[in-house]
Amino acid sequence: MNIQIEYKTQWGEYIAIHTYDNTFIPFTTQDGVIWSADIELPTNSEYRYCLMKEGKIIRRETGCLPHIFTDRSPRDGINTDLTIQTDVWKEAKRVAGVAIPVFSLRTEGSQGVGDFGDLKSLVDWAKKVHLKVIQILPINDTTNEDTWKDSYPYNSISCRALHPMYLDLREFTHLIPIPTKLQDLNNLRQIDYEEVNNAKRDYIRLLFRKKSKSILSSKSFKEWFLSNEDWLIPYAEFRATHYSLPIKAGQNDVRLYYFTQYLLHRQLLAVALHARKHEIILKGDIPIGVNRHGADVAKHPELFNMTGQTGAPPDVFAKDGQNWGFPTYNWDEMAKDGYAWWQGRMRGMAQYFSAYRIDHLLGFFRIWEIPVSEKSGLMGHFSPALPLSTEEIGQWDDKDAIMTLFIEDEKKKGYYHPKIGAKDEPAYSTLSILDKSAFNNLYEHYFYHRHTQFWYDEAMKKLPAITSCNLMICCGEDLGMVPECVSWVTHQLGILSLEIQSMPKQMGIEFGNPALNPKLSVCTISSHDTPTFRGWWEEEHDKAQRYFNNVLKMKGTAPDKAPGWLVERVVREHLSSPSVFCILTLQDWLGMDDVLRHPDACSERINIPSNPRHYWRWRMHLNIEDLMTADKFNEHIRCLVDESDR
Repeated sequence: MNIQIEYKTQWGEYIAIHTYDNTFIPFTTQDGVIWSADIELPTNSEYRYCLMKEGKIIRRETGCLPHIFTDRSPRDGINTDLTIQTDVWKEAKRVAGVAIPVFSLRTEGSQGVGDFGDLKSLVDWAKKVHLKVIQILPINDTTNEDTWKDSYPYNSISCRALHPMYLDLREFTHLIPIPTKLQDLNNLRQIDYEEVNNAKRDYIRLLFRKKSKSILSSKSFKEWFLSNEDWLIPYAEFRATHYSLPIKAGQNDVRLYYFTQYLLHRQLLAVALHARKHEIILKGDIPIGVNRHGADVAKHPELFNMTGQTGAPPDVFAKDGQNWGFPTYNWDEMAKDGYAWWQGRMRGMAQYFSAYRIDHLLGFFRIWEIPVSEKSGLMGHFSPALPLSTEEIGQWDDKDAIMTLFIEDEKKKGYYHPKIGAKDEPAYSTLSILDKSAFNNLYEHYFYHRHTQFWYDEAMKKLPAITSCNLMICCGEDLGMVPECVSWVTHQLGILSLEIQSMPKQMGIEFGNPALNPKLSVCTISSHDTPTFRGWWEEEHDKAQRYFNNVLKMKGTAPDKAPGWLVERVVREHLSSPSVFCILTLQDWLGMDDVLRHPDACSERINIPSNPRHYWRWRMHLNIEDLMTADKFNEHIRCLVDESDR
């Protein structure tokens, strides 16, 4: 197929097609305006147009979904030749979507936990109500302790393996009936993580005995195995040998894990194709860390620093900071092969997703590193960083008191980081007024100015190589102590920021204004780490009162609970924002309907970040079948989305 693009390039720039396998097909030109290329790709291959210079992408097509190559035109399905005007570079259309973890989905036939079959049903509902994005949480295998503690979806033992609990068993009922126990578990209000996983694993072992010979000998499995063996073999060997429970028959057979992952891949790929067929963006989630005892660390120990653990400094979620327990990355080692581990991870995601969320984008600039000997996030410091020498710290009236306000760098003795909670230390209160002022200036400069260029350079070493190796839209979770340089990088690389009205990035502002959101952003009312809007309204009622008076411009006393009309007003504000993506949790969409929504708003929260042992078990209180037939509610969402021109 011949494609022509009319676009006036600058000196040294050229147009290319970025393909599904991360290769680039350059266009040719005679005049620098009309560019043409003859392409031939496998059917159903994805690609985007990009503008390049010196072999690097400097601008990429801004449409939300990649093109699908067919035997005919990717645009109109008729012509074999295609001319594209400069609209290929126009602003991406604003779209609306829904966010919900796969495990939280519920249908009449699911088996105690949401699965890939339920996700396919959610695509049908999204199409019905004109939503164009479905955002989920990580779906990687987190099996480590064989207890409910493995419900934490960001603690993956493999960044490529999918969690077996997401396998939809309905596909195999002609071979093995679904046990009554799993049907009973589906009726529970929340997930019984241990019982569901034990029962599903028992079923998969039975299925393995019946179908493994035919599936493992099939041509499609062998092709898939060859293209995934670099991560699949270490993962399967790890799963076959690491158990905290007694080993059951067949459980230590590595082929069981090949078999399970292939079935999961096949089901998720079917969901992805179903979503793309209906022009719905599936948005995945990439955790910043991996389990320190998992398959990735076992296979590539050189890529991780086991003496440190990741976390977050004190914030609105946790006054003492957070300790996630993941090892930190050895970025210098990762750079030696061009971040191949990360690129493989991204390409694996790109099989299924058209967009992705980078969990804790700030970790690519610097991570909050806590020594393994410490538990509290207060004992951490940023890494990489530029610690202070004793000369920079200077002389003080009370030298002993001052030095208790610093942490010595473990790798660079004689250099120090100010403690993030130094101003709450007893020693700080004993300082003279002069010393307090001097320390405050040093503290302010260290945390907010000293590293600006340094962290920009660190991020630009990593993120271009990682984000440009795939066709997905990159969205960054950039909340917390956000350095000034983060916006430089996101603008330069076209990474969408995250905007939450109740967590504005501007200092001194309590509530953000969605109308002022940057275009390259994802706006939302709440997330899996926060209460829903209704939950926030009840938990933070003093703030809700100020929101009622100052943001909504309404007089009087705010209601104790947020009625549907009030939730709708907030939804409308977000839909009308400039943000390319407006992705609201299902709980917030349902919050507009006084009948359909759950009566207890506080029960709909997914995670409490300050609790490192939180049980992730929330499920929808309705079946997706109920949503499909809620005609009045569905029409309401359709009208809101259409009126907002999304």
